[in-house]
Amino acid sequence: MNGAKSLVDTLLKSGVDTCFANPGTSEMHFVAALDQSVGMRCVLGLQENVVTGMADGYYRIKGKPACTLLHCGPGLANGLANLHNARRAHSGIVNIVGDQATYHRPLDAPLTADTDSLARAVSAWVRTSSRAADVGRDAADAVQAARTLPGQIATLILPSDTSWDEGGVVADALVVPAPPAIDPFAVQNAAQVLRRQKNVLILLAGRGVLAPAQALAWRIAQATGATLMADYVTGHMQRGQGRLQLERVPYNTDMAVQALSRFEHIILVSAKPPVGFFAYPGKPGKHYPERAQLHLLARDDQDGEAALQALVDELNAPSVAISDPGPRPDAVSGAPTPEGLAQTLAAVMPDNAIVSDESVSYGRGFYQNTYAAPAHDWLHLVGGAIGAGLPMATGAAIGSGGQRRVINLQADGSAMYSLQALWTQAREQLPVTTILLNNRKYSILIGEYKAVGATPGPVAMSMLDLGNPNLDWVKLANGMGVEAARATTLDECADLMKQSFRQAGPFLIELMI
Repeated sequence: MNGAKSLVDTLLKSGVDTCFANPGTSEMHFVAALDQSVGMRCVLGLQENVVTGMADGYYRIKGKPACTLLHCGPGLANGLANLHNARRAHSGIVNIVGDQATYHRPLDAPLTADTDSLARAVSAWVRTSSRAADVGRDAADAVQAARTLPGQIATLILPSDTSWDEGGVVADALVVPAPPAIDPFAVQNAAQVLRRQKNVLILLAGRGVLAPAQALAWRIAQATGATLMADYVTGHMQRGQGRLQLERVPYNTDMAVQALSRFEHIILVSAKPPVGFFAYPGKPGKHYPERAQLHLLARDDQDGEAALQALVDELNAPSVAISDPGPRPDAVSGAPTPEGLAQTLAAVMPDNAIVSDESVSYGRGFYQNTYAAPAHDWLHLVGGAIGAGLPMATGAAIGSGGQRRVINLQADGSAMYSLQALWTQAREQLPVTTILLNNRKYSILIGEYKAVGATPGPVAMSMLDLGNPNLDWVKLANGMGVEAARATTLDECADLMKQSFRQAGPFLIELMI
């Protein structure tokens, strides 16, 4: 058995049964081993940032890691942006990165790179296999690292001779370490704050915003009068009927500072203290008041749900039903607006849908108008590296086994970073509806230009404009094998959404906004 075969068999034995790949010469023995082993689903991406973004979306829905297959240092570098997003979302991923043979590396061949350093920029665990006999053991270690809470990126660098040499050994799956125990003193402190203080915020993130933890947080809030919010940097939220009407801390600095201004105590559940994405002249980097006291209930590597359960027990908080958001809204007619699109989405989306949201500036207010939608999962861009939405939607569809409709709310500028994901959707016949929000400009950057105090002139505006020539998303989608149509009103968009939900494969709606 060669090293590559031991790698594939170890991955399967460790529960990794999906590989998102864009292989090259150094990985050909791994590709051959995939032919010789039963049980690994292989999904081709046409660019590495699509590959890594699919692995991110897969983990967020499936709850277990897939592996990626990337070609040498440059292939890994192409996938770094969505690995950055995945790291911020705490997604577990096992990267398999081919490399020069151990004896060829000193020759400094053209594709030789400092792959280890590139990997460490986004990985919690990095190792380079040195011989075929080590590959299986290294793979088992990588899967264990990826599955360790809160979900980590593990990168195994595989010199090509460790793949083709004989002597590979299949390793047994390793036990995933239990998360660190919740500190009983942190629970008692949080309970005292909630009993004795006013203007208390419980800030939720990680698993603290999934449905079981939401129910616990609601009991605490109802028993103590505390306010609940979600961290803006939240990768996966469960929403809709039967779930909390949670708002995230706003992205905009002024809005965030205002939203948090009244709180004197903030209890953190798998969340970090809220800060801005960027610094702005004359504005605070921290969004919470200087006077506010921070209380850590659970770190992101601990079980946030267990921490909330412990706090419920400490407070003896009674069970109470989550408040009803009211009836499902009706679809909106007329010209597209953010509020109208959100309400229309809530009106027509199927039960148990998944929303992959890279609507960027257009979609910041979508939450208010989607509380009464059917129960669904909402995935956010949390790392700030644009180009996540299309691949994340593709991986989420695969993670759901193709059984759930994925709705990708997608800005036009960021879609151009990873539009190759549409091809994978077509090839795999995935149930993804993309609503492509086409305003033919980088709208978020126009806002950011003003936020830093600059006055945009004609040269600056030309760099923020996506016209001349205009992007034709119907033709782009068709060229990738995806059926598409253009909508100029919300009525047309609603009709196209309903039509897409009735078909098995992908569909793109170019919504002119």
